Amino acid sequence: MKRLLAAALALLVASAAWAQARTPAPPRPVTPRGPLAAEELNNIAVFKAASPSVVNITALGLERDFFSRNVQQVPQGTGTGFVWDAQGHVVTNFHVIQEASGARVTLADQTSYKAELVGAFPDRDLAVLKIAAPAAKLKPLPVGSSRDLQVGQQVYAIGNPFGLDQTLTTGIVSALNREIESVTRRLIRGAIQTDAAINPGNSGGPLLDSAGRLIGVNTAIFSPSGASAGIGFAIPVDEVNRIVPRLIRDGRMVRPAIGVTSGGPEINRALGLPKGVALVRIQRNGPAAKAGLRAFARGDGGIVQGDVITAINDEPVETGDDMLNALEKLNPGDTATLTLWRAGATRKVSVTLAESED
Repeated sequence: MKRLLAAALALLVASAAWAQARTPAPPRPVTPRGPLAAEELNNIAVFKAASPSVVNITALGLERDFFSRNVQQVPQGTGTGFVWDAQGHVVTNFHVIQEASGARVTLADQTSYKAELVGAFPDRDLAVLKIAAPAAKLKPLPVGSSRDLQVGQQVYAIGNPFGLDQTLTTGIVSALNREIESVTRRLIRGAIQTDAAINPGNSGGPLLDSAGRLIGVNTAIFSPSGASAGIGFAIPVDEVNRIVPRLIRDGRMVRPAIGVTSGGPEINRALGLPKGVALVRIQRNGPAAKAGLRAFARGDGGIVQGDVITAINDEPVETGDDMLNALEKLNPGDTATLTLWRAGATRKVSVTLAESED
């Protein structure tokens, strides 16, 4: 027993001596960093101002319970959106809610609301939802312009990549007037290319300029791996600001129409026609018929010359897609000036646009 006590006492003495001999290791002093750089301050300011407007969208699908056989809504994907106005309208990509049976919108303060689909325009990959949130919680983003953007401008993307909400990435406008394909295979022209990191989950989120204004809706990435490779695309805000009010008003994009059916480029090649939209059918009593337009047809002596639309309001058109793009800038009831080619002669006629039947 005495030996054990002596050993314990010796151990305590040795431990105390070792502790006294250790070199003190206090935390290192913090080096003052000085003021933040102007660019950093602007990054912070843009995020603080815009982040309350950015929302998380959960698309819901129907699933039957294996045991009860009851059908219930379950999450099937997530994306991003942003508050458009104080009435609760939220803008996102159409492909975020495509084929969903419902959706939920989660605001930046983590309150969640059931969303109602107001309208969608798949050709431009845009959709408008509405939530019954208090007006005090809704902070619409200020809207900018995309027509005066320049390559090299600073841009910011806020979204929910891979479910990580309220993520800020920065970059520049890498290129302008790109063409990307919508879910309907229609071309979206004038798209903004950026190197700001855009990943799955960012879709539908805002692209902002250095003043914190909305300049585009992030919609696609170009990447073999599916993750950001420094090439992302956004729908220009001028298109968004033209389409969204129509979706809110009408629930759909009401197309203006001139009452024609166009042929493909093979007709132009076969008949040696100039660039433009060759008409192969004219709707009876439609705007084009009232304006005296004529379609190409087969006659006893061969092909009866018809009209080729080469421009609408002096905007050149070469394909049916070009024609739709030009008409979508107008409303039913507007007057459009068509530049027509027929049998080597060019003329201009005015037509009053009707509402499309589709």
